[in-house]
Amino acid sequence: MLISLLPLLVLAQAAPPTSPAPLPSDVAAQDWRAIPDDELLVMTLSGNRKVVIRLAARYAPEHVANIRTLVKAGWWDAASVYRVQENWVAQWGDATETKKLPAGVVETPAAEYEIAGFTVAQRLAKADSHSTASGFSADGWPIATNGKAAWLTHCYGMVGVARGPSPDTGSGAELFTPIGQSARRLDRNYTVVGRIIEGMKYLSALPRSDAAMGVYATEAERSGIVSVRLASDIPAAERPKFEYRSTDNARFAAYIKLRENPAPPTIGSGGVELCEVPLATRPAPAR
Repeated sequence: MLISLLPLLVLAQAAPPTSPAPLPSDVAAQDWRAIPDDELLVMTLSGNRKVVIRLAARYAPEHVANIRTLVKAGWWDAASVYRVQENWVAQWGDATETKKLPAGVVETPAAEYEIAGFTVAQRLAKADSHSTASGFSADGWPIATNGKAAWLTHCYGMVGVARGPSPDTGSGAELFTPIGQSARRLDRNYTVVGRIIEGMKYLSALPRSDAAMGVYATEAERSGIVSVRLASDIPAAERPKFEYRSTDNARFAAYIKLRENPAPPTIGSGGVELCEVPLATRPAPAR
């Protein structure tokens, strides 16, 4: 099951250094909030490379329920990252598309391309080409709207559900993450179920495939998945703990303003694209 839209060719140019944005160490202690253990997905690739995904359970509950069922059944164990397309996506799951889904998985859940509403703690100063307004939820997710509907956006590192032609919405068994351009034109066409908060470097650095749509031509090219586990199912002594930086405070508002209006000599435009504002997470400090 592949993403059917082909990428645009974009020339990326490294940005010059800008005025320093507030570092996580400058964030107030109360701005850091715990991510629930059952919303942390730990994917271990061959070579003990760990990728941690924060699940968007509040925004895509049916697909996330499927993902939890797949995890508990060990469905991804011995699966692989089988597609890596330059400036587009890395995709993982069953490369053969023949593995039977476990009991309890809804093969075609309701479309969750949109969310309940445009409820944001911080709104960006300018609209972009994909929406009339955008901003960030208090719990640290990027959200856009056209004035009628709202949705999570396909920024770098977000995790989406691959699917076949409509009305197929994808079960959640095949997942992808943008590794190049923001992929915003996938918004409202594919369900967003999470965001990679650690280990993105392992997916973005994988060899690109020159085959059609970036699907590896041979099994040997794939990166094996050893296991996928919910943090809540990992023994407490070994369980990873993470926190996200909340956005419902004056400090994050000031952070956005700094991105929208960098200090001279850097030239700003008075605005910033949603995917250009980093959303910080961190391993929870020992207490």
